[in-house]
Amino acid sequence: MENKELKTYSLAEMKDKYIGKVGTNERDEYEYELRMDVLGKMIKTARQERNLTQEELGRLVGVQKAQISKLESSANSATIDTILKVFKALKAEINFNVKLEDNFVKLS
Repeated sequence: MENKELKTYSLAEMKDKYIGKVGTNERDEYEYELRMDVLGKMIKTARQERNLTQEELGRLVGVQKAQISKLESSANSATIDTILKVFKALKAEINFNVKLEDNFVKLS
C-alpha cells in the first residue's frame, strides 16, 4: 500500500478556486455578503449587551421588529442611514475605514 501525502490548501486558495479570484465580481460579492453578515452579528451582539429586545430596538430606531431581525441576519438590505440609527440607538461607536488600494483615506 502506497503512503500518499495529502495536499493541504489555504482558505485563500480555496476561495480562489471555488468562489473566484480577488477582483472578480463573484469574489467581490462574496466578500461583501460576508462583511454584511458580520455587521448584522455585531448589531445583534450590541443589542443583547444592552439587554434590548428586537422590538425595543426597533421602537428606538423607528422601524418594525421584523426589520431589526432581518438586519441582524444580514445587513445587506439596510441603508447606511438605518445602520447608523441602530448604532446610535445602541449608544455604540462605529468607525469606518475607507481603503484605496494600499492606503487608508483619512479625513482632514
